[in-house]
Amino acid sequence: MRDFLTGTGDTLIYYIILASAALGSRILVKINDEVFRKILHCILLGSLLVYVFCFDIWWHAVMSCLIFAAVVYPILHYFEHFSRYSETVTERKKGELKNSLIVVFTMFAVVITVCWGLLGDRLLVLATVYAWGFGDAAAALIGKRFGKHKIPGSKKSYEGSLSMFALSFLSVFVILMFRGGMEIYACVITAALVAAATAATELYTPGGYDTISCPFCAMAVMLPLVHLFGGGI
Repeated sequence: MRDFLTGTGDTLIYYIILASAALGSRILVKINDEVFRKILHCILLGSLLVYVFCFDIWWHAVMSCLIFAAVVYPILHYFEHFSRYSETVTERKKGELKNSLIVVFTMFAVVITVCWGLLGDRLLVLATVYAWGFGDAAAALIGKRFGKHKIPGSKKSYEGSLSMFALSFLSVFVILMFRGGMEIYACVITAALVAAATAATELYTPGGYDTISCPFCAMAVMLPLVHLFGGGI
């Protein structure tokens, strides 16, 4: 219980500090809406480090994720009654933020359960989620700003998808190298295949569901490859 309370306290402090800083910057400085959305996105991604390293027991981290989502949802629902709320948090439609948080924390809980709970590997939690997270942010920012070459049959661009691939590859490669247990060529091959699969999944997943589809795709591709290359799972 002490581990749960300490880890949850660390998580709460993280969110209070980072969310306050982001909202304060939003109020004081003119920040592009899409940039601010991705700042919030990256704050969520950063919280995974807290869940992975500030808890000693995996199911304590899972419980904290789910409880946090259950507590925050009605709070955000209440703030939706204020006229400037949606504008401040750059919602595209009413309820977007609270619904997105439920999806993200559920995804966190599932990935932690599989990678840390069943396989005993905290770093694969990070590799799975970050295969999607930072690449998705890059795809949105670069795709909207520089995406002049549209992919046939899609509203997305080659520039955005290549950004997704590059950040996904880099994230997975760095984590696998830090994790150890695999030769560098194996890390390169695994990161490249995971990045390609994740970028393709992001490209063809309809609005908003890539939060689920991309990490699960990354996990489905990465775990067999790590095992194949003698990565210790």
